[in-house]
Parts: sequence; structure tokens; C-alpha cells
Amino acid sequence: MIGYGMRLIGLALGAFIYTIGLDVFLVPNHVIDGGVVGLSLMASEITGISFSVFIIALNIPFFILGFRKIGSIFTLLSLFSVVALSVWSRVIHYAPVTSDPFLSTIYGGIIIGLGVGLIIRWGGSLDGTEILAIIADKKTPFSVGEIIMFFNLFILGASGFVFSWDSAMYSLVAYFIAYKMIDIVTNGLDEMKGILIVTSMHEEVAHSITHDMGRAVTLLNGEGAYKRAKTMVLYCVVSRLEVTKVKEAIHRVDPHSFVSIFDINEAQGGLFKRRVSQH
Repeated sequence: MIGYGMRLIGLALGAFIYTIGLDVFLVPNHVIDGGVVGLSLMASEITGISFSVFIIALNIPFFILGFRKIGSIFTLLSLFSVVALSVWSRVIHYAPVTSDPFLSTIYGGIIIGLGVGLIIRWGGSLDGTEILAIIADKKTPFSVGEIIMFFNLFILGASGFVFSWDSAMYSLVAYFIAYKMIDIVTNGLDEMKGILIVTSMHEEVAHSITHDMGRAVTLLNGEGAYKRAKTMVLYCVVSRLEVTKVKEAIHRVDPHSFVSIFDINEAQGGLFKRRVSQH
């Protein structure tokens, strides 16, 4: 179990990295992020009031709602992340690295994605709209990701009226780059794959995967829908780099086996050693 002191350090570090991406790359070129950060940047541009004021003020209603509907731990960690972002934005003022909006979009998107990814891994959030999306997900047919995407497309599109339409298009690119970077930070480059194997030689295949590769295999009772023949279905989880090796091992034992491979988000315990989620 990770202590709260370590979590707070991780959240503060993530907010620091995020601020660097905004202050050094995106904001000088009028490129913004989505969510409440984007709204705060546009409000600051229009009114002249500091971004650090808006980022807290606009998030407060979402955090109050999250405290009531979701729980205190996630909400308080998210509040700490936003306060850290507000503080960093007041004290960090580095000169822009480049004036090229394309390069700023790419590198800014990567850096803010890294910062948000770290914050998510340590159990927090920088965006109150995510809290709203989690709540709305329970009452609508749309997923959390789809709801957040809708909010951000609207916010980033609106930035064209505040800055320029070039800035709005660059902001969309930065958002998608950051989204991918968040996925890499939270899930890792070494993606996991789930494998379902239907074979008449289940004992031999299971032995090959378990003893030769050191991976756990679960045997499931199955039945063919056409002939109603009883069979065993094998299920295992391996890293993306091990998929080819597993397929070769299965084919050596039973060339006629049926193999289904699919993505999974996380696996813990057993013979599969994987990082523990911080949520």
C-alpha cells in the first residue's frame, strides 16, 4: 500500500511536469489543453485575471459534486493536484523553447500527457469534467471516455473564437497526443494480452505455457455450440512481447487449436508480475 505522503509527492511532480508543458510549449503559442484547464486559459485570456485563479475557481463545483457522489479520497487527491498546478503556474516562468507552433504542439502534448498520466497513476485528476463524466456515465449510455471527448471537442473548438482557428486545430492535435501519452504512462509500453485457447490437447498446451514460459494458465469448462462436444478452454495473460512465443508453443503442440488474442488493461497476482494500480 502506497502511503499518502508518496502519493502527494507524485501528484505534485505530475502537476509540475504538466505546468512545464503548458508554460514553455503550449501557452506561448496559444495552444491549450482541454477540460477545465482549457476553460481557465480562455477565461484568463479574455479577462486578464491569472490562470491560477480560474483553475481553482472553475474546479470547485466539480469537486463538491465529486465529494458527494464519488468519494472523498479521489476528490481530495484531485483537489491537491489542482492546487499544486495553480501554485506551479504562479512560480514557473521559463522562456519558450520554440516559437514553431507545430513543434510546440507535439512536445507540449507529450509533456502534459506525461504529467497527467503521473497524476492518474497516483490516484488524482486535474480536470473536474472527469468527475462529471464519471457521474454522467451511470445515467447515460455513453462511456466516461466518450463524455470527456465530447466536452473537450466543444472546449477546444471554442478556443478558435478566443485565439485563432489555427490555434484551435493545433490544440486538438496536442490533445490527441497527450491522450496517447497518458495511455502509455498509465498502461505502459509493454501492453498485456489475454489469450483464449480451444484445443483437444489442453494438458499438453497448458504444460508448455506454464513450465516453459512461467505463465499461469486457467482451465475453463467449455462446450461446442454445434456438436455439443465437451472441451477445455485455456486462458492466460502474457506481455505483448511474449505473444509470438506463446503462439509458437501452442502450434508445436496442437497445430489445429483455436487461439483468440485480445487486449486487457491490467493483471495482478499469480505468475504474472505486474504493477499494482494506484486507484
